[in-house]
Amino acid sequence: VQLQASGGGLVQAGGSLRLSCAASGNIRRINAMGWYRQAPGTERELVAGVRGGTTNYADSVKGRFTIAMDDAKNTVYLQMNSLKPEDTAVYYCKGEVVATMGVGYFGAEYWGEGTLVTVSS
Repeated sequence: VQLQASGGGLVQAGGSLRLSCAASGNIRRINAMGWYRQAPGTERELVAGVRGGTTNYADSVKGRFTIAMDDAKNTVYLQMNSLKPEDTAVYYCKGEVVATMGVGYFGAEYWGEGTLVTVSS
């Protein structure tokens, strides 16, 4: 299973970006997906997650960011509006995925490579 994140870039404060994270491989089921971010000198933190249609957000992004899952495409999106300089970070996606292996299957967590979001003031 692989997760491929994309959509980062440079944007001015107040602008918008949409991140995408596509999961591929021998996927039986995706239980949950989420977006995390890590700014220099800080720990990685949860930004938003979705599990079974239920979403949750960090307080700092509520009302500005929206996470959405496209089950048919095994892809999760993060729409980021009203971006602030403090949103600058490397954004990572994580998936809790049940994958097939031979006649069986197993569940594991997978991380995508980060995508850099830079918000200028």
